[in-house]
Amino acid sequence: MQNFEILETKEQVLADNDAIAEETRRRLAASGTFLVNLMASPGAGKTTLLLRTIAALRSRYRIAVIEADADGDVDAKTIAESGTPVLQVHTGGSCHMDADMTRRGLAALHAEQYDLVFLENVGNLVCPAEFDVGQSLRVMILSTPEGHDKPLKYPLMFQVSDVILVNKVDVAEVFDFKLDTFRKNVALRNQTAQILPLSAKTGEGFQAWIDVLASEIEKARANECE
Repeated sequence: MQNFEILETKEQVLADNDAIAEETRRRLAASGTFLVNLMASPGAGKTTLLLRTIAALRSRYRIAVIEADADGDVDAKTIAESGTPVLQVHTGGSCHMDADMTRRGLAALHAEQYDLVFLENVGNLVCPAEFDVGQSLRVMILSTPEGHDKPLKYPLMFQVSDVILVNKVDVAEVFDFKLDTFRKNVALRNQTAQILPLSAKTGEGFQAWIDVLASEIEKARANECE
């Protein structure tokens, strides 16, 4: 039998990605720019949540958005209509943003001009969780129609998230979504993530999210000044 070598590339790819992510994080910190990596399934309410969040914070921070999609620009047009600077990134079929894509997007956006930049990542609960993009905060949205069992099915996404927004609580009863069960399922993967139930449509519970985000931004600013 002929001997042959096996070259494992995934570890090197992730190592290269993480190096770029760390450099991006340093650059963003130096310019005072706070980057939120916003992840969720399609239809979870990312764009609706973004619009309400921008409206709540635009008087305090200079805000811009990077929209990532395999193709199309529907969400970017929606954000632009709110008067918010937005950059559309087409990932060429890739199911996630990586650190290099994000670095190039930030450069094209001139991110140093802004206090707060949202990256609306490609919609799925698998690929985006694997790649550090140099964010200041990882935030994921889980909508109640998706079910309270998702932390068991997509463990890495819940493991890496700093804040978990449970969206569409106004219809939770219709979909038999059990928040207590969801919290227990998340705790199996991540015991430090903040879990915030809200409705981006009605505004229920939304102020808690705004308070958490503003607190994280101000905390980052304080650390930069030390």
